Amino acid sequence: MVTIKDIAKLANVSHTTVSRALNNSPLIKEPTKKKILEIAAQMNYTPNFNAKSLVKQKSYTIGLFYTSISNGTSPSFFADTLKGVNSVISQEYNLFVRGIDDYSDYSSIGRQRYDGILLMSQSVNDNAFIYHVMEKNIPFVVLNRDIEEKKIINILSDDKEGARQAVEYLIGHGHSDIAIIEGKQGFKSSQQRKEGYISALIQHGIQIRSEYSASGNYDMESGYRAMEQLLSLNTRPTAVFCSNDDMAIGAMNAIFANELKVPDDVSVVGFDDIGFAQYTMPRLTTVKRPVEQISVEGAKKLLSLLNGNEQRREKILANTELMIRDSVKTLAKC
Repeated sequence: MVTIKDIAKLANVSHTTVSRALNNSPLIKEPTKKKILEIAAQMNYTPNFNAKSLVKQKSYTIGLFYTSISNGTSPSFFADTLKGVNSVISQEYNLFVRGIDDYSDYSSIGRQRYDGILLMSQSVNDNAFIYHVMEKNIPFVVLNRDIEEKKIINILSDDKEGARQAVEYLIGHGHSDIAIIEGKQGFKSSQQRKEGYISALIQHGIQIRSEYSASGNYDMESGYRAMEQLLSLNTRPTAVFCSNDDMAIGAMNAIFANELKVPDDVSVVGFDDIGFAQYTMPRLTTVKRPVEQISVEGAKKLLSLLNGNEQRREKILANTELMIRDSVKTLAKC
């Protein structure tokens, strides 16, 4: 294996100079730095991160945590988050991905194992994990869920406003019998989207009917079951707002299975804008939540913290966008 000393010998400089050049130190002049980097590239030099970790007391590992990977996290949500973070994290770092619910306690989570942590938070149950990470003084960014703790960098989408706009779109197309298929119980996103749904109904003076609220679990199966429940009502809804696209697709399948059509008999709107949404029949109208963008920004903020740049603790709201397609029918006004 090629070492720093081998490069130093060829460049006729000290191994300290080589080390500084490889770490982009401003103390090394550009011509010297360029020469050293060229020699390192020619020799296929690979940094020894284990030795580097001992010297700098760094793990070169970033943790990406979800509330849960196996329960309530859709494949598209998982993939978009991972894609966004991975596009920013340099090859210098290892990315460790895990669900919080995999841990019985957090004793293994400390500065010696993680240089920084990104949390894609979905539930208030994450708070114990959040306070543990803060107590261990690990550089930390929380994504997706509104956190009241003022010391944390917090990046999320405005789910309540996105849901309100989606339901308002249905109302604007003549619908007043509008149901909701809710997300996983205990998830902050479920609460925010339901609040947006209720807000739109109140704003337009439409009665809130308890039988028009059906429970879901952020998967297609629960969307299917919830839609069957809504279709069994004496006065079935003319439209349904689904708290994510997976449930919307399940709901559409339930409508078809009952020999009804979307949007002729029931209009459907989803949330998230997963890749499959524009390939359903009909194409799904949905709220685009910029999960990948949120993840990119979160990773950038975390790297800035790791590089020693002071960051003002802040809350950043990313805007959602209503993606209008073919799954909503305009009702004739009476």
